[in-house]
Amino acid sequence: MPRRKQARRTNVKDMRSILRLTYGQGLSVRAVSERLKLSKTTVSTYVLRAREAGLTAWPLPPGYDDDAALERLLFRRVGRPPQDLSEPDWPLIAREIKRKGVTLTLLWQEYRTAHPHGYGYTWFCERFGTFQKRIQASFRNRHEAGAVMQTDYAGHTVPLIDPSTGEIHQAQIFVAVLGASSLTFATASLSQKLPDWIEGQCRALAYFGGAPKAIVCDNLKAGVAKALWFEPTLNETFAAMAEYYDTTVLPTRSRRPRDKGKVEGAVLIVERWILARLRNRRFFSLPELNGAISVLLEDINNRPMRHVGKSRRELFEEIERPALSQLPAQPFEYAEWKRAKVHPDYHVEVDKTFYSVPHRLIGRRIDVRLTHRVVEIFHDHNRVASHVRSSQRRGHVTVNEHMPKAHQRYANMTPASLITKAARIGGNAAILVERLMRNRPHPEQGYRSAMGVIALARRYEGGRVEAACERALLINAVSYSSVSAILKSGLDRAAPAAEPMRPTPAHGNIRGGTYYQ
Repeated sequence: MPRRKQARRTNVKDMRSILRLTYGQGLSVRAVSERLKLSKTTVSTYVLRAREAGLTAWPLPPGYDDDAALERLLFRRVGRPPQDLSEPDWPLIAREIKRKGVTLTLLWQEYRTAHPHGYGYTWFCERFGTFQKRIQASFRNRHEAGAVMQTDYAGHTVPLIDPSTGEIHQAQIFVAVLGASSLTFATASLSQKLPDWIEGQCRALAYFGGAPKAIVCDNLKAGVAKALWFEPTLNETFAAMAEYYDTTVLPTRSRRPRDKGKVEGAVLIVERWILARLRNRRFFSLPELNGAISVLLEDINNRPMRHVGKSRRELFEEIERPALSQLPAQPFEYAEWKRAKVHPDYHVEVDKTFYSVPHRLIGRRIDVRLTHRVVEIFHDHNRVASHVRSSQRRGHVTVNEHMPKAHQRYANMTPASLITKAARIGGNAAILVERLMRNRPHPEQGYRSAMGVIALARRYEGGRVEAACERALLINAVSYSSVSAILKSGLDRAAPAAEPMRPTPAHGNIRGGTYYQ
């Protein structure tokens, strides 16, 4: 395809030729275009400009022999209008454009409404861009009001002295800042671990009095499980906190500080205007340190910002507070999430304690939500069990409904409860049940035999079971099978032997039948 020939640039000589051929020779626009090798648009534009300037004849009037004078006459209306040279209020424009839905086009239209002969849109945008570059420390990134809160830890730490041991801990400084107003928050914590990370986020939201649409944070290992740019995986507790406050967590790219440039600047401000001022003070507790930080923090937020003319607090109240979503009535309760497998005894181990789940989940993988007070167990996102957290290590917390039917019969069983049930049959039955459990290495080994003896009372009428137990004790046949055999053979109704058994000798450790009456 042949290359298109570029149109040549016109000059003052061409303008004079156009006027001479048009007015002196009476040629048409087309004829002048063909003769001078110019476009018809160019020819007609110059003819129109000459007519508007009052040049409608050839030769030109005296005074226009000079090329510069002719050019000024034809192009005096080109460029910005000289009628209204007042510039917009750029700091106000910079604040207004942070409001939701506000654009440069809208702001320019409002400017032209107030100044009908003011500057054009292109000039307006160029000058605003120049203003932004001049104050880029404050307006480098344009964030919509209520859109983002950026969080990070400062690189500097503050020594914290243990008054009892004299040991020094390095307190970590958590910093958060809102994108549109630059309102800043800072607090100290003992570490950068997950509980302190979550607490810092919650305290920042409480300080701001609302939640933004997104939280932009660093790829802190405590909060981000997998630092992938396209699909980052958050810690389950961090994700639950974001869901609770109806916001979104957006981790930044690794080694990309500009992704969170607003909080990088806020960290420098905190280090220079708070931590530097506290460098010569000694602190013995975390509340004492946070009290000192809060005083200096208010000074930062209430101080007017250079090039903006307003403080961070004033800017926040004006444009950002209405854009934040309302916080829940109660703050987020920190909880850890763990994965566990249900043991064959339908219990899961959580922090060295065993908690029951429905027995149908034996061998399944479940999720455990662990707070300071409650242990909640989930399977397929459904809560299947909830227990009050126990402080007893290696103990068992069991709910009867979680057991199989066969196990539920033994759930609330104790030696005392079995003896009490046997005493309702008679004193001999209670003595026999007690001996059933006392003669075993562990009382639990006699539970089944004792329950069998008690169950015989439902099959045989009257006092037959009591009589059978008495006979079994006389012949020292202390077992369920002996009592059952006596009842089946009817020996409980037979007369006692001719030679009576010798009475049991008196002894302080033998209770006797009257004890159970």
